[in-house]
Amino acid sequence: MTEIILARHGETKWNVEEVFRGRTDIELNQTGIKQAELLAGYLSKHKIDAIYSSPLKRAVKTAEIIAGYHGLDIEVAPELIDFDCGDWHGLLRQEVQDKYKELYDLWVNHPDKVKIPGGESLNDV
Repeated sequence: MTEIILARHGETKWNVEEVFRGRTDIELNQTGIKQAELLAGYLSKHKIDAIYSSPLKRAVKTAEIIAGYHGLDIEVAPELIDFDCGDWHGLLRQEVQDKYKELYDLWVNHPDKVKIPGGESLNDV
């Protein structure tokens, strides 16, 4: 039976700062690299036949670290790119919360019901 393992990229500076990233192509920070190495160590116990990654640097680096444990190349799949967070892009979480209070509250509680202004909904993805 085929098993699919989904993994999120490691931490970035914008994760720490709580900035909406979307498709901004930012690198992993040192913590993110360590997280990817820990994940790779854990996944080394699994037989992995293929690794697919978003084209964003943070995802590619995470995938490369995991791939190194398995002797695999990664396949970059543009279809896996992060969603477009539109007008929220580059804003701090608190700025979004202040400027888009009702929409942000809905995003936190029911993200499937939100289309971010100028961006995508989860259904669009």
